[in-house]
Amino acid sequence: MQAVEIRGFGAPEVLQMGERPVPVAGAGEVLIRVSASGVNRPDVLQRTGNYPVPPGASDIPGLEVAGVIESGDAAALQAAGLKVGDRVCALVAGGGYAQWCVAPVGQCLPVPQGLSDLEAAGLPETFFTVWSNVFDRGRLQPGETLLIQGGTSGIGVTAIQMAKAMGATVIATAGSDDKCAACLKMGADHAINYRTQDFAAVARELTGGQGVNVILDMVAGSYVAREVECLAEDGRLVIIAVQGGIDAGFNAGLVLRRRLTITGSTLRPRPVAFKAAIAQSLRQHVWPLLESGRIRPVIHQVFQPADAAQAHTLMESNTHIGKLMLQWA
Repeated sequence: MQAVEIRGFGAPEVLQMGERPVPVAGAGEVLIRVSASGVNRPDVLQRTGNYPVPPGASDIPGLEVAGVIESGDAAALQAAGLKVGDRVCALVAGGGYAQWCVAPVGQCLPVPQGLSDLEAAGLPETFFTVWSNVFDRGRLQPGETLLIQGGTSGIGVTAIQMAKAMGATVIATAGSDDKCAACLKMGADHAINYRTQDFAAVARELTGGQGVNVILDMVAGSYVAREVECLAEDGRLVIIAVQGGIDAGFNAGLVLRRRLTITGSTLRPRPVAFKAAIAQSLRQHVWPLLESGRIRPVIHQVFQPADAAQAHTLMESNTHIGKLMLQWA
C-alpha cells in the first residue's frame, strides 16, 4: 500500500510517499480501506520529533481516518454492531496517512448519516479530544461559559459547535478580525482578537466580572497566569497542548480562594477502553447532532497524500480555519 512516511525528523519536506505492507487486524481490531485522513497538530509534533509514537503504534503519522471495514475480529465487530463493508470513521494511535489502517473496534464509529467519508475523517481526533476534555474533565454544564483558545483550529471549531449545542455560552479567541468573524459565524457568542485585546480582561468584562467557568487551552506558557485570573469561582482550566511552552507562573492564591481546578490530558497514549468509552458518549450525545445538521464538520482544504508536506506547512502557518484533510479515494 501507499503511505506517507516521516523520513527523519525535520521540516515538512521529510514527509514522503512510500510503500508499506498492508497491516493485519488483530484481536479486537478492524482493517479499514481508507478514503480520507485528518491532519492534526500532533502529526506536526511527531514529524519534528516532539511527540513520540506510543509503544506498539505505527510510525506512520495520522490519528484519524474514514473508510470501509475490509476485515476484522468478527466477535468484536458483532458486539459493536458493525460488520465488514460498513462505512466508519476511527481514532487511531498512528498509521492514518495510508491506504489501509488498523483500528480498535471500540474506537470506530459509523459515518454519520448525510456526511461523506471526507467529512467523517475530520471528526475523531477533535471530537474525542473535545468531549474528553471539555465535558468529562472540564465538566462543562448548560448555562456555563466556556473560553476556547484558538477558536478557528480544528479543536476550536469543534468545541464552539459542541458547547453551543449543549447549552453553554462560548467565548473564543483568534489571531485576526477575520478569524474572530469566523468564530461568530460558527456559533460563538463572543470572539476576542488576542493580538489586539487582553483576552482575560475582555472575558471578565463579558461575564460581568464573574469570570468564565471552563477554559480549553492549547497554549499554556504565559497564558496560564491570565487564565487563572479570568476563571470564575470553582472554574476549571483544561490544558491540552503547550504551544506556548511548558513553564507557567500563576497566582496560586487565586487558585485557593476561588477553588480552581487546573488539569490537562493527552489522548493518544490512553488505553483503548478509555477511548472506547468516549466513542460511546459521542455516539449517544453528539452523533445525533451531526446527523441533524446542528453540528457540521468544517474543512479548510483537502490535499492529495503526496502533498502532505503542503498540508503541514499550512498547519504551521496558523492561517487555516477548520480541518486539513488528505483524500485517498
